Amino acid sequence: MSNSLVIVLITIALLLKFLQTWMQGPKCLSKRRLGGKVVVITGANTGIGKECAKELSRRGAKVIMLVRSLARGEAAAREIRGEGGEIIVEKMDLSSFNSIRECASKLNVILDKIDILLNNAGVMACPLSRTEDGLEMQIGTNHFGHFLLTNLLLPLLKKGGPGTRVVTVSSVGHTRGKIHWEDMNFDKNLVKYGRLRAYRQSKVANILFSNELARRVVDFGIHTFSLHPGAINTDLLRHLSEKLGVAVTASFSWFIRPFLKTVESGAQTSLYCCIDETIANHTGRYYSDCREISAALQATGEEDGRRLWEISEQVTGLKQRH
Repeated sequence: MSNSLVIVLITIALLLKFLQTWMQGPKCLSKRRLGGKVVVITGANTGIGKECAKELSRRGAKVIMLVRSLARGEAAAREIRGEGGEIIVEKMDLSSFNSIRECASKLNVILDKIDILLNNAGVMACPLSRTEDGLEMQIGTNHFGHFLLTNLLLPLLKKGGPGTRVVTVSSVGHTRGKIHWEDMNFDKNLVKYGRLRAYRQSKVANILFSNELARRVVDFGIHTFSLHPGAINTDLLRHLSEKLGVAVTASFSWFIRPFLKTVESGAQTSLYCCIDETIANHTGRYYSDCREISAALQATGEEDGRRLWEISEQVTGLKQRH
């Protein structure tokens, strides 16, 4: 092998390593401690939810992990315990309003307050399926489930006092999505179901919800944030792999996965929105790579935010109960 070829190969290797490192994005640099703070995280037994639980516990917070499987949740909690704060695992399925209500009722009894609610859990690009309440799975879980949970936990969030934060994980996918008002659940045959179409709709809904919530709780000192965590190598991609097929999935694994964010890197913007002091007076804003950016127009309209809120109240039954 000639010296020139060796130099070329080394240069390529160094460039690829630089690209891989650059793709990880910035870190949350806050040194804030969380002693005495109570944090609730959905989907906390895996992926960035687990990483956030670990880091926030390390900073001294009492962390409540909301999970579908108690067995998997307790296994994750055992890994985290000893990092710092207390860890509590509670069962909750975001695709079931009954499960959400049962969990919220318990939390309202066992907790005195909530300082940070991280709406992290989600499903992506799954085949057409329905929640327990008959909703399309992605909007039902990613939006309606978190909408109901957040509203049921508002009494505890208000007790957290000024500076309480509600952080909702969205996605850059929202930029190519929209709310299909005429057929949001893809059950009227007015809009053809597509895995990514449904996913993007749910991510638009996440931001509309976060922004409208900001307007409704501003007088209580509760601040809301939504975010894009980045392209992350987690099991959230499993349904997308099913859709792409064996050959494409293999190519994806070989060439793309090495440049995706690690779970630790992917958790940084969520952590930033949860704890960073420099955004303490911000609310109703959207973040990516630990900085504020502009969300797409279809996710920022106040009229659409109010419309989605009213629909969500009816779908979840909140309007009849409150």
